[in-house]
Amino acid sequence: MANSTMVTEFLLMGFAEGWKLRFLYSMLFLLMYLATLLGNLLIVTVTTADQNLHTPMYFFLRNLSILDMCYISVTVPTACVNSLTGHRAISVAGCATQIFLVIFCAFVEILFLTIMAWDRYVAICQPLHYSTIINLQLCVHLTLASLLSGLVYAGAHTGNTLQLNFCGSNEVPQFFCDIPSLLRLSCSDTSSNELSILISAVVVCGGCFIFIAMSYVRIFSTVLRFPTQEQGKAFSTCVPHILVMTVFLSSISYVYLRPPVTCEAIQDIVLSVFYTIVPPLLNPVLYSLRNKQVKEAVRKVILRRVYSGA
Repeated sequence: MANSTMVTEFLLMGFAEGWKLRFLYSMLFLLMYLATLLGNLLIVTVTTADQNLHTPMYFFLRNLSILDMCYISVTVPTACVNSLTGHRAISVAGCATQIFLVIFCAFVEILFLTIMAWDRYVAICQPLHYSTIINLQLCVHLTLASLLSGLVYAGAHTGNTLQLNFCGSNEVPQFFCDIPSLLRLSCSDTSSNELSILISAVVVCGGCFIFIAMSYVRIFSTVLRFPTQEQGKAFSTCVPHILVMTVFLSSISYVYLRPPVTCEAIQDIVLSVFYTIVPPLLNPVLYSLRNKQVKEAVRKVILRRVYSGA
């Protein structure tokens, strides 16, 4: 137990060794961060301002956009500042906070994407019963349930991780604190932690993947009976969802389910980017900005701002 007090802070990994490369990568990550904030903030604004978009589908899109802005803000700003200033240290409390928020946002993101798949299934396969099955009260209850379960899930895994002893190296091979990196640094027996991650990942990721797969099998079987023009519209709505979900689940599952052994740090960073940065960046484009209703709402909001400013 005395060894557990030796590590009072962790050292996060920078984007690169040389200053020029660190500056280049930091600017790249910062641009992606600003683009993500702009895209998601635009979705939140138009889905709130336009009365025609006050439907369950856009209610979930708005919540997803708010979550994505929070998700990417947990890691990228701090990583960019640390890389530019060379200040790599993060306290144990700060590391725990980052772990908690990353797990919380990732867990809720999975649930939101699963709920959205079910929403599309009901809208396409049971259109006559859509307004009866999915109403505002149900949307609010599903959102609150996702958030509350995310708090419990993130709290449990963060607590289990912080019970470990860290008595060796304090250099985290990642640009933010995450559980796999800390398991490699721990000098305690991590088998129970690995088992809990495995079980929870199989239940959560596996369960959501099966649910989404079954939803889209039924959706596609129904869509194939539509006229050709309607098929294109339905596929354009569903395919982006499948793409984002596949990238998100595959990358996060690989990072958290592989054995905690030493591997190339650049590989860790690339995989982490695919589940912490890519989904929040792509969601506004794939889900909303390609949608005719959303594009029309964006045009109305911009024109309204222009005329009010004039």
